[in-house]
Amino acid sequence: MTLRFIGTTSDNGGCPTLYEVVETGDIVVQGDQLTDPTDLAQLRDVKDGETFVVIPRDLLTRFAPKE
Repeated sequence: MTLRFIGTTSDNGGCPTLYEVVETGDIVVQGDQLTDPTDLAQLRDVKDGETFVVIPRDLLTRFAPKE
């Protein structure tokens, strides 16, 4: 898998950050992991091995592909 940096709204170069998988166009998200049990209990159809991250709306509206 080859990742291409798309963008970040972080001032210090950390997360949250978006990447594109060059071969498929899929998006990879780097962000703070959602860990609060009350929040996690609201999620549906969670598969083993999945994790969830919180992404600011501003990051998605500025950098997410429009297609």
